[in-house]
Amino acid sequence: MSTLLFRDSTPDDISTILTLSHAGDARGADTPPLDPATLTDPRYRAAFDDIAADPNHRLIVADRDGQVVGTLQISIIPGLPRFGARRGMLENVHIRADQRGNGLGSEMVTWAIEECRRAGCSLVQLTSNKVRTDAHRFYRKLGFEATHEGFKLYL
Repeated sequence: MSTLLFRDSTPDDISTILTLSHAGDARGADTPPLDPATLTDPRYRAAFDDIAADPNHRLIVADRDGQVVGTLQISIIPGLPRFGARRGMLENVHIRADQRGNGLGSEMVTWAIEECRRAGCSLVQLTSNKVRTDAHRFYRKLGFEATHEGFKLYL
């Protein structure tokens, strides 16, 4: 029987997280193809360190028997609306292709929702690329509602 755990990532997980993220991205969306030679670019480590240093952000991996098979980032956002409610933001949700369809994604997102609840959040939100219709069905199945239209401005 395999063992699955959700844990905070370590610097050793960076290249696997990047590979999962790029493999799951909708081509032609907002991420250029991954060049394996860039996996050790120091900017990735600097970004990792920024996330790890901020208690409102967690970069999580799903670890099955010592192999990273999924990832997501949880960000806790304080705000004034809703009487100072905190929001949980899920970002960069990706499951390794050979692990999809067996409930891992549902288990990982459900775990992340509970982590947001423990952090005092009153809601959890996420965005998903418009072309990822399978992901939209997946999130709806978990109880998420498409309530807003998102916008980006690249700088």
